[in-house]
Amino acid sequence: MKFLEVNNLDIEYQTRKETIYASKNVSFNLHRGEIIGIVGESGSGKSTVANAIINLIDKPGVITNGSIKLDGSELRNNADVIKNIRGKKIGFVFQDPQTSLNPLFKIKDQLIETIQTHSNLNYKEAETKSINLLREVGIENPEKRIDDYPHQFSGGMRQRVVIALAISCEPDLIIADEPTTALDVSIQFKILQLLKKLTVERNLGIIIITHDMGVISETTDRVIVMRHGIIVEQGKTQEILSKPKSLECKSLVMSVPPTNKKIDRFKLLSPEGKEIKNSSVKLTNNIIKNWGTTETSTKKLIDFVKVSKIFDEGSILSTKNNVANIKALDNVSFEVFEGESFGLVGESGSGKSTIAKIISSLINPSSGEIYFDNISLFDPKNKVIKNKFRGQIQMVFQDPYSSLNPRFKVKSIIAEPIKFFQKNIGEAHISKSVNDLIDIVGMSRQSLDRYPHEFSGGQRQRISIARALATRPRLLICDEPTSALDVSIQAQVLNLLKDLQSQLNLTILFISHDLPVIRQMCDRTTVLKNGKVCETDFTENIFKKPKHSYTKELLDLMPKIEAII
Repeated sequence: MKFLEVNNLDIEYQTRKETIYASKNVSFNLHRGEIIGIVGESGSGKSTVANAIINLIDKPGVITNGSIKLDGSELRNNADVIKNIRGKKIGFVFQDPQTSLNPLFKIKDQLIETIQTHSNLNYKEAETKSINLLREVGIENPEKRIDDYPHQFSGGMRQRVVIALAISCEPDLIIADEPTTALDVSIQFKILQLLKKLTVERNLGIIIITHDMGVISETTDRVIVMRHGIIVEQGKTQEILSKPKSLECKSLVMSVPPTNKKIDRFKLLSPEGKEIKNSSVKLTNNIIKNWGTTETSTKKLIDFVKVSKIFDEGSILSTKNNVANIKALDNVSFEVFEGESFGLVGESGSGKSTIAKIISSLINPSSGEIYFDNISLFDPKNKVIKNKFRGQIQMVFQDPYSSLNPRFKVKSIIAEPIKFFQKNIGEAHISKSVNDLIDIVGMSRQSLDRYPHEFSGGQRQRISIARALATRPRLLICDEPTSALDVSIQAQVLNLLKDLQSQLNLTILFISHDLPVIRQMCDRTTVLKNGKVCETDFTENIFKKPKHSYTKELLDLMPKIEAII
């Protein structure tokens, strides 16, 4: 029996220049005991529709048409009903558990307040229920942990607390907006299993909003695909994923990194439905010549030898308060050969980003040696070495929003490293180099006179790549470069990196917790856990014949989606 009915829902935002439709004629329903997914790129309207259900549309947004019914009760324009059911009959799990919990209050205070707001339980009864809720969502030792503050929990545990808050008043409907985006694969698996368990045991209806098609494949019964505020397709999940009918859905599915095999490139469709086969990289012979590339070889570019890194060593906090030193890296060794794409994979805290910071000389190792082109980066006798290689080692960061200076135009952002590393270069040469770089990443030269806020996330990441290439590096470190991007934009950026590597013979160190992306991008991969190397091998060997038990565990927990088109 369907208990949530959304019919002909229109949501619009009136601006000074135009009317923007965030939702147009959206209709769907949800049954008890069912999980549906709403997918689409940023701006597709999926979160707006979810917010409309609980009357959280921000001004100047307004619902102009349609109906939203829960168990037959109309929710649209019905403030009294919404007030009674929000939190009680409808629970909401937000994307970022860090910001959805109040850092000033203990977990106990936040759970008890929510429970008492929607029930007649006294404080002691609400506290007992809170402890049971934490136990139900998998928090160990809940009697003790309930007195902790949010910052004392990991990201996955905070998300479990948010789910405990969402189910605390035994709702009929849970709306989960990107509930696993920032989580590692093992934590993601546990959260999704928890939601599925709650659906069965409590006969809930659940709406999962995400751009992760692997999560959709593993979790949902039906899926709704949105684009520009319109539902372009909806149906049973496996039918949509295996036989998409609409052009928009085909494009979305084709952009997903498959888990069952490695592909040469991601297939991208034009608005007319034709496959885009030409490269977005525009390289002239002059650019290639000036880059000074060499053929792929067995020459080591990076030799990471028995490196350990301990944080807080010898600090006042660690000695006086008996806080143990944190060993971020423990005797880690691997080699990166010139011209290859090398992957570092592991969960949060595994040491991936610490390795990137050490290679880029942002932090020093506690012990061990790092050689770049057979020269030690941390030789105390030669401090000039570190500065000499800074221009040859560049990084593309995870967040394209915060890694670009919002006060600089694009041309200044790209020109800055050129001026820094080439002190005597003239303005004409700088201008030509900037033009070449914006061409390389497939953006128009008109983009150079605009500011970062005028671009999409994918475009900003292209600008970040152009800036990283400005010094003509030999090693490009990509630290989760696509985790903040929609799947189709991710495919474009990954194709771009593949093109750049092949045509400029770049060496790429690719860091990610996304196993399907690692499979598509890397020749060889090191798997890390708690600062230690589990195994290093050719990437296909790791996926087909993993040796270490932890690698096998990661692969088993990874949401599966096959290359089907």
